[in-house]
Amino acid sequence: MSGLRFVVLVSLLSFMLAACGGPPRQLVVSAARPEDTVGRVRIFVATSRAMTTQPEYFSGERSPTVGFARLDISVPRSHQIGQLELPGSVTSAGDPASHFTVQAVERFSEPEMLKQVKTAVAARSQADREVLVFVHGYNTNFADAAFRFAQIVTDSGFKGVPVLFTWPSRAQLFAYPYDRDSADFSRDALETGLRVIARDLGANRFDILAHSMGTLLTVETLRQAAIRGDGSFGGKLRNVMLAAPDIDLDVFKTQLAAIKRPVTVFVSSDDRALDFSRQFAGDKKRLGAISENDTDTVADLQRAGAQIIDLSKDRSSDDYNHGKFATTPRIVQMIGKRLSDDGLDGSTSSGMLGLDSKASPSFAARDE
Repeated sequence: MSGLRFVVLVSLLSFMLAACGGPPRQLVVSAARPEDTVGRVRIFVATSRAMTTQPEYFSGERSPTVGFARLDISVPRSHQIGQLELPGSVTSAGDPASHFTVQAVERFSEPEMLKQVKTAVAARSQADREVLVFVHGYNTNFADAAFRFAQIVTDSGFKGVPVLFTWPSRAQLFAYPYDRDSADFSRDALETGLRVIARDLGANRFDILAHSMGTLLTVETLRQAAIRGDGSFGGKLRNVMLAAPDIDLDVFKTQLAAIKRPVTVFVSSDDRALDFSRQFAGDKKRLGAISENDTDTVADLQRAGAQIIDLSKDRSSDDYNHGKFATTPRIVQMIGKRLSDDGLDGSTSSGMLGLDSKASPSFAARDE
């Protein structure tokens, strides 16, 4: 590593460490008054994390068996699109009028989980019998993944059944190699879960939204599913959306060749977290850090079946520009449009995404 690159890496690490330390966020159950909230998001959970005691519920360690749970998370009446309002203390339950708060957490056996998700799917209208699977990224604990997904479901206006697949990230900056191995460890669990969604729950279709290192887990899972002979999961898999993917460009091209299906990729050239990742990857640019200015790369990926959506010009409340898909109102609403009617227009320009940035989703309760 050159002296200049070393200085850049140390500076970036120092900056990120200042914001990423401390204990994991806890899921402290509280009671919310109806007048304090605009609804509740019910999230079903499948995880390759090891179980632990409350209020963490699932740790960053690996489990040989898949665990299951359900969370009810309330949305504060003061919520702003693109924001994830959480209390400053990771051990606080929060104020339901000002924060996303946990109303209930319950762990299940696999049969009970299947029964509850199937019931939730059947309770939807025929048009909304859809499952959205969210796969979080590196440096993320169970609670933060659940809260982020609740915010995405709320802001996108998704009307189907949300399922969080959470894998064993230790949520520590220097656990990057461990997290990467944990993503590989979780491929079979994710593939099995996707096959159950396609086969056993009565859903008309399902979509996948993955972020950061979770995109590597997702694409590797789709690759092995294609190699097994059914990469479309019986025709039930619709959208595959990869946000800020922490994947080597060369690796991604080989993955696309194997999975043989369209994918949507949200990229941003100012993604500071992916710059950090690049330092661990032999100075190889990550897929999520390209832009429409990388014309040859974009053209190659488009020919291989990837739709590239460049968010480089979009501003975000995320200090690292790594979570623009969720923190930029226009983008999270665009994802909702894609989920509802395949509304992306194929443009690679962040100024041509086909969605009014002033539009607002309805904050409807997601109760079963």
